[in-house]
Amino acid sequence: MNFPHQNRDFDGRAAVAIDPISDAVQERRRVPRRFAWIGTGASLLLFGVSIFVLWHLVSEVDYAEVKAAFTAATGRQIAFALALTALSYLLLTCYDALALRQLGVAMPYRTTALGSFTSYAVSFTLGFPILTGGTVRYWIYAPKGMKPGKVASLTVIAGFTFWLGMDTVLAWSLLREAGPLAVLVYTNIKINQLAGLAAALVVLGYLAWVSVRRRSVKIQGWRLELPGFGLSLTQMLIGAADVCAGAGVLYVLLPPGHGIG
Repeated sequence: MNFPHQNRDFDGRAAVAIDPISDAVQERRRVPRRFAWIGTGASLLLFGVSIFVLWHLVSEVDYAEVKAAFTAATGRQIAFALALTALSYLLLTCYDALALRQLGVAMPYRTTALGSFTSYAVSFTLGFPILTGGTVRYWIYAPKGMKPGKVASLTVIAGFTFWLGMDTVLAWSLLREAGPLAVLVYTNIKINQLAGLAAALVVLGYLAWVSVRRRSVKIQGWRLELPGFGLSLTQMLIGAADVCAGAGVLYVLLPPGHGIG
């Protein structure tokens, strides 16, 4: 270890020399504080953009139409819509829970639920989920000891959960309901079936790929280990259930006589 040493100045008094190693350590500790304003500025910017986007969305709402829609909906419809909404948000918390399990990070459920809820609320509104959702997650998880790299990995793995579920629902819908979808979106039944088959092959191919051995991706020196077969299958099922719950909210609120299966 290096200790400060004493030498004599011109007056013969003892003077303490500063240890260069200790000085370097203190300097490194001061560096993050110098850039603390960047995080604060980014937070304020993201908050301002969120308010602007929300205000823009609300300004386009016709309150007379909203009132008429609520009046036309039955209590049963609204109750089902609220239940499916609650289910969808509950499943959203599983996105971060699965990602944390993959990363081997223990986190209280209340923190996980807050991280999932707020990050997806912001990213689904503003877009750019890696940036917006990752920033919100960092605000929530960093005080709990998670480093930026772990937060970035969590955001990517949670995104995998959503897209695996979305691809699964897409494949099932295009294969099972190719005829009705052809009428709705003005396409050909065969084209829908081929697209559904391609989507199914993507999901099955990914599951087979991660089941053979441990897989990881590297991006500019950053390494992310992907979940194995069991966790990926769970991701797929949770993501699909979430997508179906969200779609179910819209479905139960449709007016009678729509004729859509």
